[in-house]
Amino acid sequence: MTVAEKYIVNTYSDLFEGLNWISKIELLEKLAKSLKKDRKSRDRDFFNSFGAFGSENSAEKISKEIKESRKFNREDLKF
Repeated sequence: MTVAEKYIVNTYSDLFEGLNWISKIELLEKLAKSLKKDRKSRDRDFFNSFGAFGSENSAEKISKEIKESRKFNREDLKF
């Protein structure tokens, strides 16, 4: 455990001192549940969050459609 991790654990431990026993038990249950969650599942959830845009078109066609749909007014391009 790193020094930073020890500090975090001690800080949370101090916070938990003020909780009643029911809250502490609930906290233990949630911690145990988080430990049981499969690491691969967490990694899969993380990587599934990328690439949410789905299209049958190629990247080149999508890029071309975006560029063709752009409309600028001379007034918009004041430098």
